[in-house]
Amino acid sequence: QGQLVESGGGLVQAGGSLRLSCAASGIMFSNYGMAWFRQAPGKQRQWVATITSAGSTSYADSVKGRFAISRDNAKNMVYLQMNSLKPEDTGVYYCNKVGFRIAWGQGTQVTVSS
Repeated sequence: QGQLVESGGGLVQAGGSLRLSCAASGIMFSNYGMAWFRQAPGKQRQWVATITSAGSTSYADSVKGRFAISRDNAKNMVYLQMNSLKPEDTGVYYCNKVGFRIAWGQGTQVTVSS
């Protein structure tokens, strides 16, 4: 099985920034699009952003203009730069491949205080 490890979360005040990282192993990373998701307690996991194998990006309306997804194929890494954070961005952030997903990682907690 492939493995996903998210990191970079933390506590930040509204308006601040965080950069999340996702390390992928056990997959042919460069062949797949990658995506970020987030989940608040008691809510379903929601899609946040995608980057294709060719580097094209797309975002949920709620984060458009504030978040930026990127990837480094040489390092099997995906990143999510989060700027102008809002309390509504609070949740556990996960990454996974587009298409047939592998097991979810533990995620990384992002807490935005007002």
